[in-house]
Amino acid sequence: MDVEAALEKFHSMKLAEIIPPTTMMPIVTADSDLLSVLKVLRARHHVWVVKDRESMELVGVIRYLDVIDILLPPESHRFKLGMTSKSLKSLLGGAAKAEDVADRHPLTIEEDATVLDALNKMRRYKAQVLAVVEGEKLVGEVSLRILIDEFLRLLRVGGAQWRE
Repeated sequence: MDVEAALEKFHSMKLAEIIPPTTMMPIVTADSDLLSVLKVLRARHHVWVVKDRESMELVGVIRYLDVIDILLPPESHRFKLGMTSKSLKSLLGGAAKAEDVADRHPLTIEEDATVLDALNKMRRYKAQVLAVVEGEKLVGEVSLRILIDEFLRLLRVGGAQWRE
């Protein structure tokens, strides 16, 4: 299999075939305290927030860079007109649970979408990770790292060689 054939096969793969199990994903429930969230974010670039483990209904995402807003005092976010929504995401501004600081509009993609669909969405929104959903339910995630790993696996399995 040459690289072109491997890419063609890769692009047509369904996300359901390559997403890791949710047990391998960084997930907290909406009522998780922020210290638990920070502990996850020490080792991960994001954490998914779900309503509860039974429904797995996606509430939002907290990204590594969001930690800055969590740790800053509320007055660091003020504009002349008063408080901003970011000031409410500060520990000192009253944020206590994961749902208080989560971005409520995470980028999602359906599990029957293809790798090509995911790559196009990532490029369009300059995102490195997408929540894979079935309706409102979080069923997985797809990241650039996962896509790179899968492409390299395909090349090894197919014996493809890079040509200069």
